[in-house]
Amino acid sequence: MTYRVGILGATGAVGQRFIQLLDDHPTFDLACVTASEASAGKTYRDAAKWRVDTPIPDNVAELEVRETDPDAIPDDLDLLFSSLPSGVAADVEPALCEAGYVVSSNSSNDRMAEDVPLTIPEINPDHLGLIDVQRDERGWDGALIKNPNCSTITMVPTLAALDEFGLDRVHVSTLQAVSGAGYSGVTSMEILDNAVPHIGGEEEKMETESRKLLGEFDGASFSLHEADVSASCNRIPTLDGHLENVFAELDADPSAAEVRDALAAAPSADLHSSPDQLIHVFGDDQPERPQPRMDRMRGDGMQVSAGGVQTTPDGVKYNCLAHNTIRGAAGASLLNGELLAADGWL
Repeated sequence: MTYRVGILGATGAVGQRFIQLLDDHPTFDLACVTASEASAGKTYRDAAKWRVDTPIPDNVAELEVRETDPDAIPDDLDLLFSSLPSGVAADVEPALCEAGYVVSSNSSNDRMAEDVPLTIPEINPDHLGLIDVQRDERGWDGALIKNPNCSTITMVPTLAALDEFGLDRVHVSTLQAVSGAGYSGVTSMEILDNAVPHIGGEEEKMETESRKLLGEFDGASFSLHEADVSASCNRIPTLDGHLENVFAELDADPSAAEVRDALAAAPSADLHSSPDQLIHVFGDDQPERPQPRMDRMRGDGMQVSAGGVQTTPDGVKYNCLAHNTIRGAAGASLLNGELLAADGWL
């Protein structure tokens, strides 16, 4: 079965990744793109300053860009992917859900709302059950589903794999690529020959979203995972790929080999865009991996990499990496859309 989909905020960096990932998708047919009022009425080719490393698909280039408004969007779309700025999305996404649309969103607003699924399909697909709670509480026929922050989605699959050892406390320091700030988010004079040890709001997102993703859903509400999470987020001059140094305190005392085995055994999902193996694990013969330039495109940019596994007096430390605009943004929303389709929510 094929579903007609649209992209909200299609001319931005993440919107362009959506278009790239949806090209020749077997389940989703891209039928609508939206942007600001200034772009509405133009062809996508004329409205977008295309910066992705593949050409604009021919079937998208001549699409007319619509305004991001429920009245301007066709009512026969089965799913909308959102890459809107959170300030815009906070108003537009609920209005679209009230109009009956299902929205799979990468925007940060409402991620921690008690009735909004925050989902990584390989980790907590059952949290989609919150859609029924959301519809009952908000009185709409649509649905709002979120994927986590790009740095959170890099770390959480590894934490989920370690939870069997009794995950108690997590400390993480990130080395995040400049693309995470958008094309014009960090100037070259600011980042070249430099590192910026602060990314506004990022630490709080990692500390809260990870606990929701790892938490339990009982059919009516979710509970946060009990682990404490502390994050330090840093911007470095790499283009794509967030590298993270994780220190996990565990109740059990696994060996480094047992930790590597648990990471490598983390189950993937049976979805079109899921990697065959969720986490690629480097052995102790390659302590210098993963690296952004070398490993961000593993699994077509959808795989998480981990390495440098070492035991500590309290647990384990390791490094992890994922492509921040593919796995960490557009690809994450796409996976959630595929999960919605597979589980009968569309």
